[in-house]
Amino acid sequence: MKVHPTRKFDNKARDYNHIEAVPLAAAMGAEIRRVDISKITDEQFLEVENALYRHKMIYFRDQKFSHADQESFTLRFGEFADDAYTTGVEGHRNVQPVIMEADTRVEMVFGNGWHVDSPFLEQPPAISMLYGIDIPPFGGDTMWCNSVLAYETLSDTMKSVIANLKVHFSARSVVDQLALEAQKKEKDQASDGQKKGFGTMSLDMKTQKMVAGNYHPMVRTHPKSKEKALYVDQTYTSGIEGMSADEAAGLLSFLKEHVSQPAFSCRLRWEPGTFVVWDNRICCHHAFNDYDGYRREMYRTTVKGEKPV
Repeated sequence: MKVHPTRKFDNKARDYNHIEAVPLAAAMGAEIRRVDISKITDEQFLEVENALYRHKMIYFRDQKFSHADQESFTLRFGEFADDAYTTGVEGHRNVQPVIMEADTRVEMVFGNGWHVDSPFLEQPPAISMLYGIDIPPFGGDTMWCNSVLAYETLSDTMKSVIANLKVHFSARSVVDQLALEAQKKEKDQASDGQKKGFGTMSLDMKTQKMVAGNYHPMVRTHPKSKEKALYVDQTYTSGIEGMSADEAAGLLSFLKEHVSQPAFSCRLRWEPGTFVVWDNRICCHHAFNDYDGYRREMYRTTVKGEKPV
């Protein structure tokens, strides 16, 4: 299904006293100006938080800050989430490296495919953040889709059909892909004891729990804005509670395509010093594996979320 939600777009910026918000696209996203993350004030933060919930994804350009600064900013939103994939950098266990070296060749990069961050957890992250240090001259863009807008454009009949359904989220497809990548590495080089990874990222995964996953409402309600969002993605969504695989397949196929279509999206071109914050509860995102020959270095932090309702 391809839609153009005329008259449902509402990504206008509010007037703020301490920051400036500049919308990125009609569906979602905004650049936040007049803020230095390393020196952010309480007054600025309150407006940044407001802008995040309004625009779903916000970003800052020309930022220069330390791992400790990123940790401090993250903690303004809440305690750190447990990371399902990595163990952090030395001295900063909650700052996760997302690095691809220039000579790395893999089929799947970290963040590849439309997904919500770690929905297979009982309490998926509420907010995700990514700070770009070393950025390719082109390629490596990230896209986001507004799952609130995706829900709002469904028919009333479809809304009634999915209102009480629960989705099974599992990391099985990602774990299987990592196993294939590891097998390829073993053929190319001696790698006894080598950790599985995306490119040159080392992963520390609790794979059994990730594969077992969790069930969450297909329609979830944001705890602060009270907006309803379609909680489905293409990477981790694997079934519907109480339905056979065949019964669920048609509905999930439609919803996965629906939530990630262009009308609901924004696309960001990274630059060195770009810092992005998005609400993981009400949008999905997609990274691209299109920058072979260039190094990409980023650092991620996440905020612990609540159990979806």
